Amino acid sequence: MYRYVWSIVCWYLRPIIKWFLRQTTSMCELQRICYGEPSGAARTLAVERSLYQSRNPELKTMIGNLNTVAEQRGINNKSERKILEDAIRTVLLAKKINPTAHPDFARSFGKCVELIWGYRQLISGIEELRKTGYDSDNPEHELLLLKLWNLLKPDEQLEARVTKQWQDIGFQGDDPKTDFRGMGILGLENLVFFANEYPNAARHALLHSVHPRYGYAFAIVGINITSMALRLLRDGSAKTHVYNSSKTLPGVRAFHQFYSYLFYEFDEFWIESKPSNMMEFSSISEKFETTIRCALANPATVFRINPSVDTI
Repeated sequence: MYRYVWSIVCWYLRPIIKWFLRQTTSMCELQRICYGEPSGAARTLAVERSLYQSRNPELKTMIGNLNTVAEQRGINNKSERKILEDAIRTVLLAKKINPTAHPDFARSFGKCVELIWGYRQLISGIEELRKTGYDSDNPEHELLLLKLWNLLKPDEQLEARVTKQWQDIGFQGDDPKTDFRGMGILGLENLVFFANEYPNAARHALLHSVHPRYGYAFAIVGINITSMALRLLRDGSAKTHVYNSSKTLPGVRAFHQFYSYLFYEFDEFWIESKPSNMMEFSSISEKFETTIRCALANPATVFRINPSVDTI
């Protein structure tokens, strides 16, 4: 009830406050944000809130158009410049901003637009990968699965396509394809990226996974981390990291890097938790996710893997 009342109060007070600040600063809210907030998540999140709270019809139309383009994954190297220029022009006209008097605003605001709708487009792309089921009749899928084995077990050759050897890297049975049902090809792509881009970290985690007391199913845990990363992406929690880490339009690689950090950190978190058995996975996973969410609540947060060497 309190939240509802407060939201009503804010709805009526916000235009008055904005008008007062515009009169006293000679700048609109978007200008104040772009000039007053540090680049990255702090500025981009503030611009995003301002845009979505705006009652200006031109801005509402612009947002709707940008949402459609992003969901259809229409922002690319060829179209991005025009999309950004159109958005900047719309805001300059709607807010009566003189581009000559405020040359830095266009660049700052354009970067925020790139990140906001790049993130929305990223969700669309990741969802499509999740919906793409693993197909053992697809040569590309099969080669990707074989690549995962070769990255994690470079000195051991597979005896057959269907073999108990898959359990050595944490799959449940003799054929890994059944384990990708929930996360589709996204789960496999995440695992391969982690093993390929961060080989030392991945093998470090794989060694932990066969620990005599605290071992876990490497691949299955990896697929669960994919699910966690996707939750954080969908509900917007991952925006802090993505907005701070992306120098250009955030793509699928940004999600893979986010996933890799989560996997590496979860491995450390698991070992430090000293679980009695795998039955504790759910509770430890929930605690880990809470820790990550707390970190992401800080607008300065950016995750980077920095593997340490320890004794297993």
